[in-house]
Amino acid sequence: MSGELRKTPVEELLKPNAAVELEALAAEIARHDEAYHRNDAPLISDADYDRLRGRNDAIEARFPGLVRDDSPSKRVGASVASGFTKVTHSKPMLSLGNAFNEDDIHEFHGRIRRFLNLGDDETVEIVGEPKIDGVSVSARFERGRFVLGATRGDGTTGENITANIRTIPSVPLKLRGDDVPDLVEVRGEVYMPKDGFEQLNRRLAERGEKTFVNPRNAAAGSLRQKKSTVTARRPLEMCAYSVAVTDESLLPDTQWEGLKRVQSWGFRINPEMRKARGAEECLEAYSELMDKRDGLPYEIDGIVFKVNRLDQQKALGFVSRAPRWAIAQKFPAQEELTVIEDVEFQVGRTGAVTPVARLKPVFVGGVTVSNATLHNMDEIRRLGVHI
Repeated sequence: MSGELRKTPVEELLKPNAAVELEALAAEIARHDEAYHRNDAPLISDADYDRLRGRNDAIEARFPGLVRDDSPSKRVGASVASGFTKVTHSKPMLSLGNAFNEDDIHEFHGRIRRFLNLGDDETVEIVGEPKIDGVSVSARFERGRFVLGATRGDGTTGENITANIRTIPSVPLKLRGDDVPDLVEVRGEVYMPKDGFEQLNRRLAERGEKTFVNPRNAAAGSLRQKKSTVTARRPLEMCAYSVAVTDESLLPDTQWEGLKRVQSWGFRINPEMRKARGAEECLEAYSELMDKRDGLPYEIDGIVFKVNRLDQQKALGFVSRAPRWAIAQKFPAQEELTVIEDVEFQVGRTGAVTPVARLKPVFVGGVTVSNATLHNMDEIRRLGVHI
């Protein structure tokens, strides 16, 4: 029944069926969150995951009374794994809503303007930052000294990885300058540059050890090492994207100047970030960054747009698990050509037979793909797929 419901458009779902579908989506998304955030082994592509999330959100929007306590819209990431102590974030580390096309960006700007009651001649300044494909972390400083590093975890509680964060060269252990608050948290993305990823995999292969499938998994696996000496040998970097302090009056008034302040303290910020006014300039920034994508020394999967003025961010606030003042516009899925070398048939627990293509391995979208199911016969005929 669940498989048939998945094919039913949201606008055609009846309330009882919608409840069943939300239950199935909650379980399925939780399984993928566990695989991605805790085990560093994603089971599906980002695009397929986003589609599951989008369907869940659409059903909840149509049937708000059916929102579950375990709804994916109330969660970010997965629960803390055993082996690391828990850390409760001073402020939640929330996720972002997604934009998939130009209409979504225009709607994002429209919502901001309506919420802030802006006139027709008023524009909103936006900061666009590359969406680095890594692991979100928080670095806490007391009187300018690094004291705590944590993963995002479920957004409220993360893992204490202080010893491992301390080994990353681009994380200062003491902040520079005379304008450092007594208590400050710098948040950012820990990632592995492309060159470092390739060198690491070569070393692992030479020693007969398991290699990583992409830089994001390599960064996540390196951060969660029980021995920080192992992390220290991995080519990790951190790029700051926000700052949280107990007294916000100590920070500049904008996202842009706040990041410049963080840079003056000794952190790396992304040189590709830029300002934009209105939806059209945001779309230009998206196109320009997509053109640069392959030439960047690190993996990115989109661009994050944030309202620049912090007082407007505060007025806009949050909805569910995401801020109203920010959105991530994803790049389209990458495509590559490869060769089908063989087709095998797998028998599932129910006796269903599924043909599986064995492919000449190809690296696409940050993952090496060597198998593909061929369950959609109409699509197989349309494409003319053969060995």
